[in-house]
Amino acid sequence: MRPLVATIDLAAIRHNYAVAKRCAPGRQAFAVVKANAYGHGLGEVVAALSEQADGFAVACLEEAVAVRALHAEARILLLEGCFEAAEYQLAAQLGLDLVLQGEQQVADFLAAKLSRPLNIWLKLDSGMHRLGFSELGLRTWHARLHEAAAVAELNLLSHFACADERGHEMTEQQLEAFLGVLDLDFTQRSLANSAAILTIPAAHMDWLRPGIMLYGATPFAELGAAELGLEPAMTLTAQLIACREVAVGESVGYGAGWLAQRPSRIGTVSCGYADGYPRHAPSGTPLLVRGQRVALAGRVSMDMLTVDLTDLPAARVGDEVQLWGAQLPVDEVARAAGTIGYELLSKVTQRVPRRYRNA
Repeated sequence: MRPLVATIDLAAIRHNYAVAKRCAPGRQAFAVVKANAYGHGLGEVVAALSEQADGFAVACLEEAVAVRALHAEARILLLEGCFEAAEYQLAAQLGLDLVLQGEQQVADFLAAKLSRPLNIWLKLDSGMHRLGFSELGLRTWHARLHEAAAVAELNLLSHFACADERGHEMTEQQLEAFLGVLDLDFTQRSLANSAAILTIPAAHMDWLRPGIMLYGATPFAELGAAELGLEPAMTLTAQLIACREVAVGESVGYGAGWLAQRPSRIGTVSCGYADGYPRHAPSGTPLLVRGQRVALAGRVSMDMLTVDLTDLPAARVGDEVQLWGAQLPVDEVARAAGTIGYELLSKVTQRVPRRYRNA
């Protein structure tokens, strides 16, 4: 069996959900489990949180179907709403909380003959300009939906663009835009993502939406997960499958871009970009071998990568290599690769086996 595994600590996910709730006492929280629970396994994460989470949030109807099959009673928030008119019948059968973010969605919803009324979340475009209604549009549709028989609850939702950049002026503007429509009669309100949960108490409305923080990664560039009290949920480990000596001036890997500046010892690791490790990670990106940091050497291949073991002469074939996880924060690896922890976690591919720990 190929020596590569993503070990998922479900107790860490439960801990991180509890951190979100402690940040905003008295509020409820949708655990965001879209994108296969950010690569951690939707079924296992929903099961782990089934007795703790107030609800779950997903991006699409297919994910909602999977969550409902696991949890008959949970509130499930469909963050992007339905994409086709026929999907509203299934949304009603599943009993979803449904986002309406554009005129066509509202029209299709009102035209549908549903088996039950649904909790509706009108989305305000508070400044991100991705999805949602303008203030005027929201007020117009609020009036239409407020007394509609197909509406059980009429709720309000929006999303921050820059909450991960502390002190950004746009965050205050978006908060003001959200507060500016609260003269309307809404049953529930939701605004805070992970960054806002952790640092913007004014955004703590009735429902929180913790996403990346659930998985023990930070939404901030300057604040690490450990500083925020979060525990890493995924540890990605491989093995050294070969070691070799490389003379001064010899190259390693595709493109011959890495040249030995000294007599070097190079290790080959059983993980590549087809497993989700970033192909664009540059030489020098950190990994751990025998608990010590070593540097990526040369380009990442589809199934393998190479590391400089020159300063770790004790390393041997069969040694475990941690690509990120409990001792090496995924956010640090992401920064070295010019991306964010969200991408690395969610791109771990299906060919990487997941193993789960509950305690």
